[in-house]
Amino acid sequence: MEKIRVLLAEDHVVVREGTRELIQREQDMEVVGEAGDGEQAIELAATLRPDVVIMDIAMPKVNGIEATKRIKELYPTTAVLILTAYDNEQYIFALLEAGAAGYLLKNVRRSELIDAVRAVRAGESVLHPVVTRKVLEQLRGREGRPGERAGRDILSEREMEVLRLASKGISNKDIARELVVSVRTVQAHLGNIFNKLGVGSRTEAVLHALRRGWFSLDEEI
Repeated sequence: MEKIRVLLAEDHVVVREGTRELIQREQDMEVVGEAGDGEQAIELAATLRPDVVIMDIAMPKVNGIEATKRIKELYPTTAVLILTAYDNEQYIFALLEAGAAGYLLKNVRRSELIDAVRAVRAGESVLHPVVTRKVLEQLRGREGRPGERAGRDILSEREMEVLRLASKGISNKDIARELVVSVRTVQAHLGNIFNKLGVGSRTEAVLHALRRGWFSLDEEI
């Protein structure tokens, strides 16, 4: 079994050790490196090329927002999962726009963190319920005017279907069931969408589409 390679970026040693022990218990995961500041996180991401980086926001030298942005610019296939105590809207959107695939608060259950690591590795977005509410409220305020530029000029009809479903927070498995295709096919469509839009996560892709008025969060699928 090929394990999910995880890099931990957290300046509090006790929290980092606890997270490492939790990850190491899973047969399909391994911690390949640990960073105590954002600068080290970027360096280790370059040398270790992890599948997932679990990132805190408030860290010395380089904060989690900038570290996420730089890691995603250099290694777009690396998924960044934010694990933090902050649910400030400014942080949330800065990190999602930087390419973070997930945003969890530190009060989540251990099982939720483990599930989130697997999900972001599979190309899905994971948001804490509190964060989801904030995101939806803000996204409705960011929707562009319909028809600014038709998404079909860039994406295929099927890719638009996948993106609309992704905007509803539906998992890859449920998207596959809805469209009567395989999960691998959905993942392939998402990969094509990311490449065409120049983004690194489902959330980034949805933000991109909403701002251009390709669809609305309130419309029926």
